[in-house]
Formats: sequence, structure tokens, C-alpha cells
Amino acid sequence: MPEEPCQCPDCQRFYREHDRLIRENPTLRQQQELSWAALQSFRTLAGRALEELQKTHGDTDAALAPAAAGAPADAGETDAMQQAIADLENINAHLFSIEALMERIFDVRVPDAVEQKFRELAGELAPDPLNADRLRLNRLLHQTPDLPG
Repeated sequence: MPEEPCQCPDCQRFYREHDRLIRENPTLRQQQELSWAALQSFRTLAGRALEELQKTHGDTDAALAPAAAGAPADAGETDAMQQAIADLENINAHLFSIEALMERIFDVRVPDAVEQKFRELAGELAPDPLNADRLRLNRLLHQTPDLPG
């Protein structure tokens, strides 16, 4: 018996985003570019956050600076910040590894007929949720209104 998809709000949001990305980027080339842009934006943001945190909390002297300035230093908070910095360093290392692997994906070029197959499959995998037929089917299956009104 097939397992039902999770209905929690986080999973539902993921399913909607998943389908939207397929609908809006239905070719191999578009998926390649989308994946690359997502990876680069993640690396940029995570890298900048890491740099900023290392500037203010990166070494022992900087971590103790608030105590020297009269603010009480919370050892637990300092430990948590050091752990967060270590975690971000690991994330950035993984992102660099993923980038190296993704570069191989960009070596692949396919004929137009294959790109057309991607478009066809995208329509099957993630049909437009506002399509009239889809809305009617949803209403019949779930007995809920098509749109809030």
C-alpha cells in the first residue's frame, strides 16, 4: 500500500514549492541553472554570515570582549556561538563539495527532443494548481471550495 504524503504545513509548503519549481523550470537547462543559482545564493549568504560571526565571535579574545567591556559573559551562549560557527564552517565545506559535483552536471547538453520530454513530464509531475480541471478535481475529491471566498 503506498504511503500517503505528509499533510503537515511544512511538508505541504515543500510540495507546493517543489511543484512550482518544476512548472516554472521544465527543462534540463533551466533546472541546471536553478540549482546552480540556489547553491551560489546559499554559499554567498552562509559565507557572509560566517565571516561576520568570525569577526565578532571567532577567537577567544573577541568572545571575551563583552565581559571586558562590563557586560557579563555567558559561557553557555559563547559555547553555542562557537558551535554555530563550527557548524557554518562545515556547511560551507559541504557547499564547496556540492559545487564541485554540480559542475559536472553542466557538462551535460541534450537535444531539443529531450528538453521537450522534460517539459511533458513537468506537466505531469506538477500540473498547474490553478488549472480549472485541477480545481474541479480537488473540489470533488476533498469537497472544499476551489478558492477562498
